[in-house]
Amino acid sequence: MENREQWGTRAGFLLAAVGSAVGLGNIWRFPYVAYDNGGGAFFIPYLFALLTAGIPLLIMEFTMGHKYRGSAPLSYARMHRRTEWIGWWQVGIAFVISTYYSVIIAWALAYTYFSIGLQWGNDTGGFLMAEYLQRVDIVNGGAIGSVGSIVPGVFIPLVLVWVIALGILFKGVKKGIEKANRIFIPTLLIMFLMIVIRALTLEGAVLGLEALFKPDWSKITSSEVWIAAYGQIFFSLSIAFAIMITYSSYLPRKSDINNNAFIAAFSNSSVELLAGFGVFAALGFMATQANVPIEEVATAGIGLAFVVFPEILNSFPGLNGLFGVLFFGSLVFAGLSSLISIIETFVAAVEDKFKVSRTKAVMLGGGLSAMISILYATQGGLFFLDAIDYFINNFGVALAGLVSVVTVAWFLKKLSPLQDHANQISDLRTGLWWKICLGVVTPAVLGYMFIQNLVNNIRNNYEGYPTTFLLYSGWGVVIATILIGFVLASLKWAEKDLDIKTYSQGEGADD
Repeated sequence: MENREQWGTRAGFLLAAVGSAVGLGNIWRFPYVAYDNGGGAFFIPYLFALLTAGIPLLIMEFTMGHKYRGSAPLSYARMHRRTEWIGWWQVGIAFVISTYYSVIIAWALAYTYFSIGLQWGNDTGGFLMAEYLQRVDIVNGGAIGSVGSIVPGVFIPLVLVWVIALGILFKGVKKGIEKANRIFIPTLLIMFLMIVIRALTLEGAVLGLEALFKPDWSKITSSEVWIAAYGQIFFSLSIAFAIMITYSSYLPRKSDINNNAFIAAFSNSSVELLAGFGVFAALGFMATQANVPIEEVATAGIGLAFVVFPEILNSFPGLNGLFGVLFFGSLVFAGLSSLISIIETFVAAVEDKFKVSRTKAVMLGGGLSAMISILYATQGGLFFLDAIDYFINNFGVALAGLVSVVTVAWFLKKLSPLQDHANQISDLRTGLWWKICLGVVTPAVLGYMFIQNLVNNIRNNYEGYPTTFLLYSGWGVVIATILIGFVLASLKWAEKDLDIKTYSQGEGADD
């Protein structure tokens, strides 16, 4: 019954998995999180979180996809019929993320062009918000939540992003996703390595690196620092929104699951460390040029990428336009490799559930996501993007991860069968530590993170946004993904020979 597409090589799978994990957050989130949570001391809780949550969860999802041979909904259905909704919930989360993630890539694509001649001028913040994004409250005094008109400078590169992403997905797993990542990931690493090497030679680079790596041991006893470490690991490895389950379902029967998880996780962390060197060397240069402390220029998110870095490039000694192209081009490649993996989750789910062709699944899922993404290409799009991104990550991905690991470890008690499956085909065998991490450590940390975020957001509106706006663009989106999960799980499968009953009883799963 095995007629599922497969990766051409192990390297192809690993490049795709690393490509999914290595995204925009590696470059603009990790360096600041490390700096703000103890510098060099942060790497101790970071490594601990990687070994006790990141890699164990990655092994669990790799094993589920490989054992049950399906997209997230199909894998959960085969594990137990009543858990299919969790798979659809994760697919729904991925769908939501794809709608706005594509827009950020479009910004990076536009800024790659703007780098030629440094078209953003001296007021980089004003250029981003007023001239490029034409933010609704700045341009015409519109309120938060108002849409405004479509911004051509965002819409045009957004169309190009979708043409590239869907064009790759149309070609399938081996000829599309694998081949694209064989180009994207090496190109990304070469481009970013060039930036890092140049940044390290800049005046003030040592100041920046000292700020990043000088350990503040007083912070290592803070629970907030440890939660930040777990949060960074969790969000950077593409866990809990169906990607790794889907990708591992395309692995051949004889695949080293455990080693693949370790390689993918450490590769992702290596890129994060590389980003730390490049970002803080550049920030050190900026602080030196402006004669201000490093904390005045250190930031994260779109502010770092689209405001601070253009400002750094303005005073960059020689070939600043070229390094602008390299920096924003690397964001494009990192974003595209992740976007493709995100879209593949719902393409595979639609294929499995409704037995439609891949072409139809890409057109249906990808086309719908592309249409919705136009919302973020409007003058009011930034506010929607900011709210939805915050809530879908903190109350979507984090909660889905908690529910999935508790369901697998506590209610279904599937850790032993999954471990046996992975150990049988892996050179590196996991032991009791894997079960303890997934059964105790990960649920405790994710549970604490969720409760902490929930309390904080009940007390104070995120970014001070109006309550009504957050109800439909934040909380509403999170709740909708859960409800859609139940609705899609209630629909009948297009074929009767999916062996859901057999797989859920643990028979034939390893045939």
